Amino acid sequence: MRSSRFCMALGLMATLSVAGCSAKQHEAGKKPGTAATVVKGTTIETVKSAAIAETLEVVGTVQARTSAVVSTRIPGTVSVLRVREGDRVKKGQLLAQLDAQENQATAAVAFAGIDEARHGLDEALSRKKLADTTFERYHRLFNEQAVTRQEFDTRQSEKELAAQGVARAEARLKQAQEGSRAATTMSDYTRIVAPISGIITSKQVDLGATVFPAQPLMTIEDEGSYQLELAVPESQATRIKAGTAVLVTLDALDASFRANIAEIVPTADPASRTFLAKIKLTQKGLKSGMFGRGALNLGTTVNGITVPQKSVVERGALTSLWVLDKDSIARMRLVKTGKTVGERVEILSGLSDGEKVVVGGVEKVSEGAKVE
Repeated sequence: MRSSRFCMALGLMATLSVAGCSAKQHEAGKKPGTAATVVKGTTIETVKSAAIAETLEVVGTVQARTSAVVSTRIPGTVSVLRVREGDRVKKGQLLAQLDAQENQATAAVAFAGIDEARHGLDEALSRKKLADTTFERYHRLFNEQAVTRQEFDTRQSEKELAAQGVARAEARLKQAQEGSRAATTMSDYTRIVAPISGIITSKQVDLGATVFPAQPLMTIEDEGSYQLELAVPESQATRIKAGTAVLVTLDALDASFRANIAEIVPTADPASRTFLAKIKLTQKGLKSGMFGRGALNLGTTVNGITVPQKSVVERGALTSLWVLDKDSIARMRLVKTGKTVGERVEILSGLSDGEKVVVGGVEKVSEGAKVE
């Protein structure tokens, strides 16, 4: 019995010994923990709150500072059309002409009237000259009592009538000349010329079309002078004035630059409840209708955190930053951004003073990497 129990004990000890050896061998065969990836060549910035200029973001449209809508002063049919959209024209250049036959006929009649009036005046002057000479002779004869009083009075009446005839002839000539000038003016109105130098940006008339006074025919814009017209909400209008600094962005030109408000239109648009703030532009490649944005400096400041725009990582609708923990391990953190301030962007939430953010070499960083 004892022998049996002894054998059982020896067997149990052997089993435990083998199991222990097996466990040690398995533990010895495990791989050590994988080390964190090390990233070098990045730029780190320690976050610190600072004063941020308060700005107002508004949008607007590029418009020519000088433009002219061309129209006609008289009705007629377009018989000549010398320009099309995109053409550059000089001030005074002929753009179009109306059918001038009727006006030419009127002018011809007016000129003929002048000739007739001049001929009538010449005859009236001749009659007056004769009447004056005859009156002078009869005046001497009357003084010498060689003619009767009746004959003298007759010659005096003839002299006065001749003078009145000259006055009437002069009036007719003046009237004919005025009619001629009016006819010439009407004839000139058939010629439609450019009121300014510039480019034809739109044309609403074709050859053979019938046009009427004040009807827009085409629009000319001066290419050398453009402005950005920003719509400022009336609630902020009192905070904006001529000279206010603006950061302008023109997406079509992929350009951002600083400028100042040149003029504020004092009357609000009743539909949009906005005032127009105008900014002079000198950039090349400008076209009317381009979309523009402006960040207006309101002259006040607020405390906030900003980071370089290049440090912000955008993935779909999510915005994040690479933030380092106390061991310089990179962790991607979601943040909420605010307004853009130059080349930096405001962080409204998700970041605190004193934290370290990767601002350069962002593309090298991955989750859990050690940044040196």
